[in-house]
Amino acid sequence: MTELLVVSLLTFFTILALGLMGARAEFMQRRIESVLAIISAAIILFLMAYILAEVLMRYAFNSPLPGHLEGAELLLPMIVFLAVSYTQARNGHVGMSLVVDALPHSARRAVNFVTLTLSVLTCAVLAYFGAKQAYFAWEIEDVTMTPPYWKIWPSAAIVPLGYLLLSIRMSLQILQTIIPSMFPDPVTDDLEQPSTFQ
Repeated sequence: MTELLVVSLLTFFTILALGLMGARAEFMQRRIESVLAIISAAIILFLMAYILAEVLMRYAFNSPLPGHLEGAELLLPMIVFLAVSYTQARNGHVGMSLVVDALPHSARRAVNFVTLTLSVLTCAVLAYFGAKQAYFAWEIEDVTMTPPYWKIWPSAAIVPLGYLLLSIRMSLQILQTIIPSMFPDPVTDDLEQPSTFQ
């Protein structure tokens, strides 16, 4: 219970700090999201080449790559969680908004605020406990069950990082709703214009 209270207080103070930073926080977050989305795309390309190489080695040379299944499984969380905040910024997640879209503007705004607030707290808690689990995996040097015994902690560490960035992104979306004059417009497409913000 104490840990949940500490995470909630840290989340509250983080939102306050982001509010004080204003547009600078938004632009820093956009840059981080863009870099991580590029890394996620690079991992996808690497994974495709890795699987192709495994299939060729297995069927053409009868010599499969060891640990290919576990290696691919460890890359999947990286693909998802490195790009989750980028997707949230562009409203790219699947959502059921039929009822919310039918509400008046003020009610829709209130529902959006409550939903984002609950989501920020949930993601902050998941980031905290995910970080504890990743640290535990690192501490005990946890590895996969078959050779070449891939280390698990790098993949496990990406999950709380993704939740942390998602929590910050949704905090910024809350602040954009409350004080839009201090923050730039939300991202609406994948082609961001270069910022003149210094």
